[in-house]
Amino acid sequence: MAVHQKTLSVRTRGKGTYEITEEVAQALRASGLRSGVATVFCQHTSCSLVLMENADPSARRDLEAWLDRLVPEDDPHFTHTLEGPDDMPSHIRMALTRSSESIPFADGELLLGTWQGIFLWEHRRAPHTRNLVLTFVG
Repeated sequence: MAVHQKTLSVRTRGKGTYEITEEVAQALRASGLRSGVATVFCQHTSCSLVLMENADPSARRDLEAWLDRLVPEDDPHFTHTLEGPDDMPSHIRMALTRSSESIPFADGELLLGTWQGIFLWEHRRAPHTRNLVLTFVG
């Protein structure tokens, strides 16, 4: 079994979802592996990953708005506020979502569903550079 690993850096513009499907697919093609499992791991505690519909952006906007209502920035019970009012809510949003995704691949292609995409979900308001570790085993 072969393993190929690469770090992908993604620059965000602040809160929102950023599709990274093509970048992961390119890294898979570069690995030369034909079948196996791809793992995407986020090395941060204030952003996350999500497999989500990539055809209609309103589905992602609805999900983002729902999570904002679930974990508002103005909760007076938060004590971890040194980095600003969006810091603790970002950590909670990350804990409620995922830090990694595993996607099978065959014939050198990710086996995502017709409407599925891989997204980095930035939970902070400010732009950040986020590092994702891509591991392909096949």
